[in-house]
Amino acid sequence: MQHRIFILLLTLVTFASATLGAQTEEAGVPASTNIPGREYPRILPDKRVKFRIHAPEAESLQIDLMKKYDMQQDTGGYWTVTTEPVVEGFHYYSLIADGIPLMDPNSQTFYGMGRMASGIDIPDTDMDYYQPHHVPHGQIRSVNYHSDITQAWRRAYVYTPPGYDNNTDTRYPVLYLQHGGGEDETGWPNQGKADLILDNLIASGEAEPMIVVMDRGYATDPDREVDPNAGFMGGNVFSEVLVEEIIPMVDSTFRTIPDREHRAMAGLSMGGFQTFQTTMTNLDKFAYVGGFSGAAFVRDGNLTEMYDGVWADADAFNDRVKVMYVSIGTDEPERMYQGVNAFHGMLEDAGIDHVYYESPGTGHEWQTWRRSLRQFASLLFE
Repeated sequence: MQHRIFILLLTLVTFASATLGAQTEEAGVPASTNIPGREYPRILPDKRVKFRIHAPEAESLQIDLMKKYDMQQDTGGYWTVTTEPVVEGFHYYSLIADGIPLMDPNSQTFYGMGRMASGIDIPDTDMDYYQPHHVPHGQIRSVNYHSDITQAWRRAYVYTPPGYDNNTDTRYPVLYLQHGGGEDETGWPNQGKADLILDNLIASGEAEPMIVVMDRGYATDPDREVDPNAGFMGGNVFSEVLVEEIIPMVDSTFRTIPDREHRAMAGLSMGGFQTFQTTMTNLDKFAYVGGFSGAAFVRDGNLTEMYDGVWADADAFNDRVKVMYVSIGTDEPERMYQGVNAFHGMLEDAGIDHVYYESPGTGHEWQTWRRSLRQFASLLFE
């Protein structure tokens, strides 16, 4: 069995390039997430997606793109399938070969779903804000640093705005921007298009030039016991790493404005929960807070007792926090939508000033979070 799977994998990789030839012209366009030169997956005008893979040794192939589609083999060993229309935005998917989830050899790969996966970006009718344009561009830099808390080397990606290297007397505010569960620090630079969103906002005057720090949201202290009943975030000490190590490292390495009025934090899903967990217990360090498809876990509906009563005095909180932003996609799983929407209602009832946004027609996916970053970044550091 292992030998046959190895042969199948070798066949998929070896013959992937064969899709470049021996094919007729079709409607639609190659996905922007394809390996350069690959014609498939192909996005049709109605947003259906056609997949075509050469795998004559396979016994069965499926595409798992939010639902599973059985591929059909022709006499030349090519397998094809056309999906139903797919919602706009970025989606992870898998090629399932004889029951084994694999990456499509025609697609670029992205870290998501807790592993490397194929991905496809369905064009959005409002996608101009995350496309490259002839405007000044910032840079994304990779920074390695050692964490004494986790006793390990870690990596952060740091976006520096256009002109950072030339304007050596200028200091900048900082946004700490976190990914979701099953993803890592590559999520916002790759899937999220964070640099292009910031480039375009800054060029149009809709956002202030800022530094954006994107770090790995998983962190454990090897000397600390983990409570088995602590839930999915049990043992995660990322908040400590951020406050005690990442922020000092960034402030000493980059030209930041190192005060709370020029520091923001936001995150998606798991990163949204981490954002509230971190900022609400460190309001001496943050003045801007954003949760995209992720918010505080309010126990028993008692908002005013959360985080040592930080929301008990609405006037004091509103004077201290310049922007609090909460968002959700209208097509997210019902439990998630209801949870974030209920949190929004509790904030309203408590008199806590905040911006609430629902991304129309999108689920728990990067299009919701790209739209949220676009809005949130435009509210920062005014």
